[in-house]
Amino acid sequence: MRGPGFVALLLLAAALVFGAARLVDNPYAFFAGYVVLQYVVLATAWNILGGYTGYVNFGTAAFFALGAYTTVALHKLTSLPLPAMMLAGGIVSGAVGIGTGYLTLRLRGTYFSIATLAMAVVVQTLITNWSFVGGSRGAYVVRPAEVMGLDYVQYLFLLMLALAVIAIATARTIERARIGTGFAAIRDDEVAAEANGVPTLRLKLIATALSGGLMGMAGAPLPYYVTYLDPASGFSLSYAVNTIAMPLIGGTSSWVGPVIGAVLLGTLQQVASVTISSALSLLIVGLLLVGFVIAAPRGIIGWFGK
Repeated sequence: MRGPGFVALLLLAAALVFGAARLVDNPYAFFAGYVVLQYVVLATAWNILGGYTGYVNFGTAAFFALGAYTTVALHKLTSLPLPAMMLAGGIVSGAVGIGTGYLTLRLRGTYFSIATLAMAVVVQTLITNWSFVGGSRGAYVVRPAEVMGLDYVQYLFLLMLALAVIAIATARTIERARIGTGFAAIRDDEVAAEANGVPTLRLKLIATALSGGLMGMAGAPLPYYVTYLDPASGFSLSYAVNTIAMPLIGGTSSWVGPVIGAVLLGTLQQVASVTISSALSLLIVGLLLVGFVIAAPRGIIGWFGK
């Protein structure tokens, strides 16, 4: 299916999802659905760098939190609409991604992963000590009751649904374009790719910028969703763990793998939070990840691909 047709299909699916959530007539459907869609964006964004290019990023929480704290800062300084704040969060996180990538992408394997983890710690330390955005005590964000005739949580759900469409369409376009071939060459054998004239550093910077930018856009609505944001919640371990586990469980070889992993794990976590305990969320992720590493190391997509 060509690009325009696929985008039209995504938009139709998004309209059906939003319509189904409205038919449920339960506010929790939008609260839970927002989280699942947020993970769809994060997992897809991580896969652009970690799956397509082969550079495992442990700094997901940093890019996500940068988008969230960009919104907090803009909320205090301006009266911009939330979509503009999301774009700003994406620009900030994408710029940090380029800067971080330029410094760390010459490292490979475990060394790169450790460098991204260290970057996340540095960013968290800076945010914790930045009093303008609340510092360690956190910041409150008062959200409107309604926007465009929609309850504000429904509005947030709609924005995240639109962002999920953008992220999935971007990932599929990359996968089928020449740049995706370059990413795959870097993942398979970077030395050979560079020897054959592939501009590896430039492609890796593009991957880092796209991945970080989408993560920042996913984090930007968070202050309006939770209404209170502190470093512990913004840099939560669950973001880093889920964002890596979801593509690995779904499969990193295709755009659809992270989507399947995010919907599966995200839904299971939301159901467990309501029926059992929210403390079991990461336990579920850990057990599933261990199971899939043993039974299907290439994920659900790779398993059925056989």
